[in-house]
Amino acid sequence: MTNEQWTLLTSTVNGIIPEKPVTGFIIDSPWLPGWAGVSNLSFYSSEEIWFQVNKKAIETFPDIIFLPGFWSEFGMCTEPSAFGAKLVWNEYNLPHADKIISDISETDKIFNPNPKTDGLLPFVLNRLQNYQRPIQDMGHEIKFAIARGPLNIASFLMGTTEFMMSLMMDPDASHKLLEKITQFSINWIELQKETFPSIEGILILDDIVGFIGDDECKEFAVPYIKRIFNSFDSKLNFFHNDAQGLISTPYLKDMGVNLFNFSFEHSMKQIRKLAGPEVTLIGNLPPRDILAAGTPEKVREETKKMIQEFGDKSRTIWSCGGGMPPDVSTENIVAFKETIDEFVPLI
Repeated sequence: MTNEQWTLLTSTVNGIIPEKPVTGFIIDSPWLPGWAGVSNLSFYSSEEIWFQVNKKAIETFPDIIFLPGFWSEFGMCTEPSAFGAKLVWNEYNLPHADKIISDISETDKIFNPNPKTDGLLPFVLNRLQNYQRPIQDMGHEIKFAIARGPLNIASFLMGTTEFMMSLMMDPDASHKLLEKITQFSINWIELQKETFPSIEGILILDDIVGFIGDDECKEFAVPYIKRIFNSFDSKLNFFHNDAQGLISTPYLKDMGVNLFNFSFEHSMKQIRKLAGPEVTLIGNLPPRDILAAGTPEKVREETKKMIQEFGDKSRTIWSCGGGMPPDVSTENIVAFKETIDEFVPLI
């Protein structure tokens, strides 16, 4: 993102109400390749295509902040690859990582990855290094260090059901696994910051937090995610969980989160009440059923309804409830942006 966008983003997070409403979307490979008319495989394997697709999105929507901005990613495979997971690629679908253990008792078999050398992580950094100058020539900088959350990574390494069961059946071994993943994540975040000193924010994505109870959240999520957000003195700690969010939202401040992207199934008012006034909310139009599948007229109708029901301009970035999903059209994004610009100033 540009320095101007970064300043706008951080000032909004700090409680300054902007002159114009801020619209932002998380964009990555679920949306970008299809929107740009290229295959997922081409998007992942060609640095030039990856750059041009991101560039096209930025130039098509210059008044929208795309987060985290020039995201160097390989779907959900990035972090699991460092642990040695087998990666399965498809030309027009998202890749997936096979699990490497099937039981929590096998945690000792998992080695501690080196972010400098293991899996796809060197390719993530090298892509950004190779295109840092073209990115800067567009007036943009690399501003976020990014990692999947520890519970999310654990679910890839051993399977979601198996991991969820382990939290209840063998909490000690579960802590051992999460400790390994958390230390890896901290090392990975620190390496990104070391490689790109322009980084001033951290983005953590963890939907598995939305599938656990209150006690489990306090024990297995809050302390580990908090440590990752403390990897360096970040100005912006951005947390994404578009699964069930009512359990974890009251603990956002404790985790160090000041920007939260959540599920469309929760109202903005509901999340504001649980999160408190200090956390900036980014959301929360239904991404699939409205932003992707709706007509521009339907997008305008539902966006206006969202604005009126929330009625708050403070610490708000208008978006959808989650990342940008597949098949969202240019026309629907324009309809969303125009409605935000027209009706938010009226509340």
